[in-house]
Amino acid sequence: MGMATSQLRLMYLHAYRLDLEYKMQLITEAKMNLSKTCTDLLNVGTDLDADDPMVKMLEARKERLNIMEKKLDMQMQHYQHKLQMINTEYDSCEKMLGENIKRSFQYGG
Repeated sequence: MGMATSQLRLMYLHAYRLDLEYKMQLITEAKMNLSKTCTDLLNVGTDLDADDPMVKMLEARKERLNIMEKKLDMQMQHYQHKLQMINTEYDSCEKMLGENIKRSFQYGG
């Protein structure tokens, strides 16, 4: 790869890394909101009788929230894996760019 191509690749990888980190931050925020919602549901259900249909509805909602949290965890793992790949590629491109620069500025002699 030429120096210009390497530089462009580094810029692309950096932008992609920032995008993944932003998505991971959004997932973390969503998980915190889900946890708060689950806690709120549990607090509401403590006032009701165990046989009340409202308790069953609250439990069903809590279960759906838990499923959503698991999906978010899977998405987070996917993004973390992609981020590891991007970091490896970034390091490789940086090394290649450094070698290209070194080679370009060596004097024959």
